[in-house]
Amino acid sequence: MSPVELAWRSGSLLVIAVVVHLFARGVIVRLIRKMSARTKTTWDDLLVQHKVFDRLAHIAPGMVLYFGCLIAFPGEEWNAWIQRVATAYMSLLLVFSISAFLSATVEIYRTMAVSRGRPIKGLVQMIQTIVWLVGIVIVVALLMDQSPWKFLTGIGALSAVLLLVFKDSILGLVASFQVSSNDMVRIGDWVEMPKYGADGSVLDISLNTVKVQNWDKTISTIPTYALIADPVKNWRGMSDSDGRRIKRSICIDMHTVRFCTDEMLDRFENFEHVADHIKARRREIADHNKEHGVDTERLVNGRRITNLGVFRAYIIGYLRNHKNIHREGMTFLVRQLAPSAEGLPIEIYVFSRVQEWVSYEEIQADIFDHILSAVAEFDLAVFQAPSGRDFRGLTATS
Repeated sequence: MSPVELAWRSGSLLVIAVVVHLFARGVIVRLIRKMSARTKTTWDDLLVQHKVFDRLAHIAPGMVLYFGCLIAFPGEEWNAWIQRVATAYMSLLLVFSISAFLSATVEIYRTMAVSRGRPIKGLVQMIQTIVWLVGIVIVVALLMDQSPWKFLTGIGALSAVLLLVFKDSILGLVASFQVSSNDMVRIGDWVEMPKYGADGSVLDISLNTVKVQNWDKTISTIPTYALIADPVKNWRGMSDSDGRRIKRSICIDMHTVRFCTDEMLDRFENFEHVADHIKARRREIADHNKEHGVDTERLVNGRRITNLGVFRAYIIGYLRNHKNIHREGMTFLVRQLAPSAEGLPIEIYVFSRVQEWVSYEEIQADIFDHILSAVAEFDLAVFQAPSGRDFRGLTATS
């Protein structure tokens, strides 16, 4: 074969390969894009978006070179070399296509309701890693005209090094399985991990990392295996329930706690949320003291009502009449805690019907605005550590 004929055949083969490539991308792929845009399904749009068909189109010129060399150069020794290069090229493009298809599969899966509880991105990324490793071994083996099994055997001998290199990926894969099977964390869950500065909504769970968008819109990146190795506070239980907990206390100055006189009780009976309670308690205590012959001239004798007890009953009545507080089915408690140097804590432990953060905080603030304002009506005072203003007042009076 003369040099001119060799150049002409080589150029013709390359031109045909380029034409086939342009036809595959410019006609077939474009037609597939138009067809997918007209359908109502989303999976074909995601395949187009991840360029699966674009990468498959690149295989067409490789096939032209693989089969065309036999026609263009019959009986030539270099045909085997051209076919090896073409096969390696098509194998590499096939790896790209499979990787793109797997990425599109993750996006397709996320359109399903089950994806929130069973994320598969970590598993798919591990499959992609395996596909790439196998693909690279096959490409190198083809170019070197060696059996791929020899390279795989060599990789087996380097397993210790590979384990060290892919340590995070292996830990992440195991963690992904455990997180998914135990339903520990889902995309969209609000989680807290103080060790990593994470306090927000889970955006993504991949093979190696978990992305959390914090309440201040910053992004925290956490190793996937940390979900099973470190403490994680998940607020999903609150979101799935019908309420959000309100747990807060106010400290009463113990010097203001006293037995109620009849005049005090007559005044308290005018308070809407506690009137019936006081009437019932007055009758009950009067009957008890009369039955046991108690000398009621002294307040300390027998059973008595205290202003703190009336105040607790008022809080209970006020909360039971609050439209945004659960009265049944969830814990409803107003209790005393152990006295301390800061006074006697009265803790409110109830659940709001509203879970949305801003509204929840408004409801909680309104409740304690009212309770703090009502304390003085029961001849009680809230404990507050002395401030500079208090000491200045003492200096002025002296």
